[in-house]
Amino acid sequence: MSAPFPGQERAKHMGELKRGDERWDVYIEMQPDVEVGGGAVRGRVHFVSGERRRTTSWIFLEWSEREIQDRFGEFSAVELWHFVTALDG
Repeated sequence: MSAPFPGQERAKHMGELKRGDERWDVYIEMQPDVEVGGGAVRGRVHFVSGERRRTTSWIFLEWSEREIQDRFGEFSAVELWHFVTALDG
């Protein structure tokens, strides 16, 4: 089981990212954006592999969680790997 991460209670599991022996569970965390208001929702991506965790900044801003999920679906596996690599501390 993956280690818990801040925001996990608001996150939706979007699948696995695999390359060779490396595997990451991918989650989208979504929450209302109080600064924008009007029902706007912001989102960020969490990559979890055992005890390791990498998180993007808030990269999505849409009017609904469904729209964030749709936008996430536009990313290819290669683009998601670019995120994981760029987030490597």
